[in-house]
Amino acid sequence: MKWNQAIKDYQNYLKIERGLSPNTISNYSMDIQKLVGYLEEQGIVENAIKIDKDTIQQFIYEIAKVVTPRTQARIISGLKGFFIYLVFEDYREDNPMDLIDTPKIGRKLPDTLSEDEINELIAAIDLSKPEGERNRAILETLYGCGLRVSELINLRLSDLYFDEDYIKVTGKGNKQRFVPISQVNQKYIDIYRNEIRVHLPIKKEHEDFVFLNRRGKQLTRAMIFTIIKRLAETIGLKKNISPHTFRHSFATHLLENGADLRAIQQMLGHESITTTEVYMHVDRTQLNKVLKEFHPRKKDA
Repeated sequence: MKWNQAIKDYQNYLKIERGLSPNTISNYSMDIQKLVGYLEEQGIVENAIKIDKDTIQQFIYEIAKVVTPRTQARIISGLKGFFIYLVFEDYREDNPMDLIDTPKIGRKLPDTLSEDEINELIAAIDLSKPEGERNRAILETLYGCGLRVSELINLRLSDLYFDEDYIKVTGKGNKQRFVPISQVNQKYIDIYRNEIRVHLPIKKEHEDFVFLNRRGKQLTRAMIFTIIKRLAETIGLKKNISPHTFRHSFATHLLENGADLRAIQQMLGHESITTTEVYMHVDRTQLNKVLKEFHPRKKDA
């Protein structure tokens, strides 16, 4: 089996049977393509069925020289999934990744913004320009609802249930969830929708998407990154932020103010509570506060 065919079959499996998003499938595919690129550079003629552990081990040794341990771990994880699939489909009898260890990496704590920093970023938006109202609504929604950037750009008018104070969000694997949305957030979306968006030359295939560019087309992920980077430069913010920083801040601020971890899990759309628990490590002062308030020994100290 040629590599191109093996990768294509794997992509179909991830899409149809695993229900993964196009972005996730693309990331998995790139990990395999790195291995294929290495084989071509070294003149190694081994297909997906014949490649052995030693060859893969050598590839991992080489990439370890140029990537971080975290990236190396991700590539190894991607390859493991690919070869598990090949064994599952009876293309191979063995998994050459079985004895290959993933490098130990520390848990990376999410970067967050303070409430003042978020307010400063939003205040820096130029509301004299038509896209200003849109950008304010975007940042308010990222922070107010904890959305991933892919969830934001795919948010539709038909997903807005403002009478019930909810929006419907389509997350990873096309899984849908309902997320509460505040009155303030609704107000800014309505201003953009009723005063700016209605005047755009909207293309028919994009008419249900909430956030559009000036040509009436759906916004891209890259555009959201650019909007945020430019605002950070405007206020001289030294932190390296992205759309995901607002999602992290959403979860962290909820936890700091006493929100239940499982409620945060549901709003973020995390399949496992373990993923959400990373926010427990962000602000240890909150944990000390809980101990001092509720533990009997600390009360008497």
